[in-house]
Amino acid sequence: MGDSSEDFSVVVLASDLAVDARPFLAHQYQQGAEPEPEEESWHDCSQHLSPDEDFSDLDQLQFLTLHGSDKNNHRILRIVGKYYPATVVSAERLKRYVFHRICSELPDGPFCIVYMHSTVQTEDNSPGLTILRWIYEELPADFKDRLQTVYFIHPGLRSRLVIATLGRFFLSGGLYWKIKYVSRLQYLWDDIKKGEIEIPDFVRKHDDILEHRPLTDYGIEPDPFHLTGMPSLTPSFGKYEDRWGARDYASEHGYH
Repeated sequence: MGDSSEDFSVVVLASDLAVDARPFLAHQYQQGAEPEPEEESWHDCSQHLSPDEDFSDLDQLQFLTLHGSDKNNHRILRIVGKYYPATVVSAERLKRYVFHRICSELPDGPFCIVYMHSTVQTEDNSPGLTILRWIYEELPADFKDRLQTVYFIHPGLRSRLVIATLGRFFLSGGLYWKIKYVSRLQYLWDDIKKGEIEIPDFVRKHDDILEHRPLTDYGIEPDPFHLTGMPSLTPSFGKYEDRWGARDYASEHGYH
């Protein structure tokens, strides 16, 4: 081969890392190559929704509800971990429900998520990080861009450690850097005015317990009730699926 004055580079990307190669190929566009037209949206909410599907049983649980706005005027999507029956709701149905609520109630504009991890039990209330990541990745790009902040209430030491280490691999970079830990409710009011979001009584009581046991946050004080637990990486669905359904769960726990 003859000598060439043009420099070139070879970029090898592992196919299973789901890396977007376009930034590495940007120089081709700068040199005059015409980029291929991109689709306006890689994902469409409608393809995951069924207009006839009934979500009334999940609505009764109130683990996913829309509230006011934070101080940046971002709508608040509240998630209460304790209210979510991970053992009886499949990952696929959870995804359709999340899409249904976001597409119907947050069609445009920036929004934030307030996730309340208070008294969550790993086996009963956690869908698993892998499922949460899967749902997030399936959201249309526009929705991911409009999500501004994830307020993580009462994270605990293990929550912080797991997200700080494994979270880098299981959560997209954009989502990872949007997480804001809130160890006490008093710090939440720095970003959200009181009255803009409803705080369940058990969350307030849990906050009072932690206020009198501050070392629990750092894993120093005994935690017999597992108040600082962290959602596992694996899903809990299926453990009790033959014993109870979401509607039974709602009636047993008094959700109306």
